[in-house]
Amino acid sequence: MTKTTAKTAGSGWQVGVSQTVPYSGTQVWDFLVGREGVGIWLGPGAELGHELGAAYETANGTTGEIRGRSEGDKLRLTWRPKDWDHDSTLQITVSGTDQKTTLRFHQEWLAGADEREEQRAYWTEVTERVVAALAER
Repeated sequence: MTKTTAKTAGSGWQVGVSQTVPYSGTQVWDFLVGREGVGIWLGPGAELGHELGAAYETANGTTGEIRGRSEGDKLRLTWRPKDWDHDSTLQITVSGTDQKTTLRFHQEWLAGADEREEQRAYWTEVTERVVAALAER
């Protein structure tokens, strides 16, 4: 049996994308949970709730619910595009200093290697768009 680092016993296939940016953690967090940021990473039309269990749906049919939220630090939610037959778990973390912050998107419970690579490309593009939008502020 071949073991791959992209698949774990505890959370299935997973992928992570991170980027360090020259902004404070507060700036990055506030952008991510604000309307513009949510539209970039979660999807257009989505309203992000604050309470555990709060559901969301994007204009393109992605659905899920908030599973955890630690203000200024971490957001955990289920994430299921309309053409998937399973939920995945998405975790976004923000950590750093007043001058430099690392933004991480980590997704678990993907269906397999192909879906993992699709999501790697997706979260890489999302990260680039978030970084570009932060630079314009």
